Amino acid sequence: MPKKPRSQLQKLPLMAACGALAFNSITFPATGTNLDSYMNRRGPTEQPNVVLILADDLGFTDLGSYGSEISTPNIDRLAEQGVRFSNYHTSASCAPSRAMLLTGVDNHLAGVAGIPESIPPEQAGDENYQGALSNNVATMASILNEEGYHTYMVGKWHLGKTEENLPYNRGFERTLSMADTGADNWEHRPYLPMYDHAHWTRDGEEIRLEEPFYSSELLVDEMIGFIDSNLDDGQPIFAYVSFLAVHIPVQAPKEYTDMYMETYVDGWEALRDTRHAAAIDIGLVPDSDRVTHDFVDDWASLSEEEQRFEAKRMAVYAGMVTAMDYHVGRLINYLEEEGELDNTIFVVTSDNGAEYSSLTPGTIDRMGYTHNYEDLGEIGSTNYIDKNFANAATSPLSFFKFYAGEGGLRVPLIITGPGIDKQEDFNNAFAHVTDIAPTILAMAGIEQPQGRFGGREIEPMTGKDLTPILDGSSDEIYQADDYIGYEVAGNLALFNDGYKLVLNRGPLGDSEYYMFDFVNDPGETKDLKAENPVRFQHMLNLYQRYAEEDGVLPVPDHYSQEMEIALKMVQKQQGDAIIIYTLVGITMVVFALFGWQRKRLVN
Repeated sequence: MPKKPRSQLQKLPLMAACGALAFNSITFPATGTNLDSYMNRRGPTEQPNVVLILADDLGFTDLGSYGSEISTPNIDRLAEQGVRFSNYHTSASCAPSRAMLLTGVDNHLAGVAGIPESIPPEQAGDENYQGALSNNVATMASILNEEGYHTYMVGKWHLGKTEENLPYNRGFERTLSMADTGADNWEHRPYLPMYDHAHWTRDGEEIRLEEPFYSSELLVDEMIGFIDSNLDDGQPIFAYVSFLAVHIPVQAPKEYTDMYMETYVDGWEALRDTRHAAAIDIGLVPDSDRVTHDFVDDWASLSEEEQRFEAKRMAVYAGMVTAMDYHVGRLINYLEEEGELDNTIFVVTSDNGAEYSSLTPGTIDRMGYTHNYEDLGEIGSTNYIDKNFANAATSPLSFFKFYAGEGGLRVPLIITGPGIDKQEDFNNAFAHVTDIAPTILAMAGIEQPQGRFGGREIEPMTGKDLTPILDGSSDEIYQADDYIGYEVAGNLALFNDGYKLVLNRGPLGDSEYYMFDFVNDPGETKDLKAENPVRFQHMLNLYQRYAEEDGVLPVPDHYSQEMEIALKMVQKQQGDAIIIYTLVGITMVVFALFGWQRKRLVN
């Protein structure tokens, strides 16, 4: 019978956890050693464990080690002992990012051109636009599992709800997964009216979670249990921890929110300036101009009561990040207690930039949530940040989730563990989400499949192996002729040789092409297409090549990702109403017939 994980018996009370975090350290009770000595050991004689930690909607400067005021000591300690990337890019939407992360293949070729909730009917029939992983790709979990790894997954999946596409059937031998864009963090309930319930499954079987729980704690508990159940057999571990934090609904235990009640009282403009200055000071970005956006509201125009409410919304967001970090620390401690930490590689990143929301009071009310100042983000209360604080969470970059500006695409990436050289400064080499799977396979000493896997033809991985950067043998992986294309929901980008082509649609974009030096101008403040028309045309040509090769479809005229999601919510509500009215009608007919039959018998 599997032994009970010790970490489940040693969890600190929340207030004690907050106090411990203030010291910016991790305690290892079994040996008294610290993380530094473990992470500096190199050259393991056995295949390493790999822990892949994916935050949801974490902004570029939301970690302490990336210049944030938010306390994240456990992730920061990992960052101090490995490599922090300053120029790592992903998708601006969650499902496409997750598809590329797990397969090393562009999201269109993997069947996830966009999140399924936002794909318009005009595109839905195309094989690239199914919103679920195609059978023509292999996940790195499948590859690692075939090579003797235990593969475990907990948290948000969002790559398909059908049985064959659940993570349990895509290479993970133990899972606790949630299939939707998000779900409540305290209760087993959906957060949007497009879902009739929260789609949680354990090992491929739909379940109902035992309440109450808190999502970050629950996921780490489950992962510790999975690892512990097979720890004694000597097989290496691939653990994919896909947090719900900090996706909507933004919720956190009160103890964590209270840590930040006075932090954001000066508003989003002050926070954006502070983050920008910190990013320059720590070398995250070069000394560059501050980006400004017309869509950012004037903090001073808000009433005192409105400012108070907005500041707390952001405090809950920060508390949710810190709570996630605390539970990451629990997983680190568990691995140390079991003697596995010195042979474990950690990869920590986010699926896209910070998310903004324009949820209406009507939507909140229909879902049965409150949105009151007093209990904001606690059980029964939903919360989110809007475009203003989302814009600050991605500072000093431009835009945020859904948009192809750097704030939507550029996120933290931390890789640390045995065989990885500690780098004091940020690594500025360009890197992409499709690079993660090839890199993990290389660190595990496993070759990529060539054309076939599991008896079927598959798309080859297009990402690059980052290990030459990680061991210090190379400064760059991408060369001048390499390019990376991107498109989701009509927002597009192309990266080539330090330049970026970008187009953002409405409601916040203008559907115009721009070209930036994204290395020296990460805020995208100076458009270069007029002064360098030859380069601009070259970038357009490369994007067209990418779109043709990867099957990118044009979006319909007047398409809006936000409106498509809203339309699906309305259709779901109308569908439910039709079902209810139909059932009521059938019931009335049945009672009428019963009455007629009864009257006939009496007569």
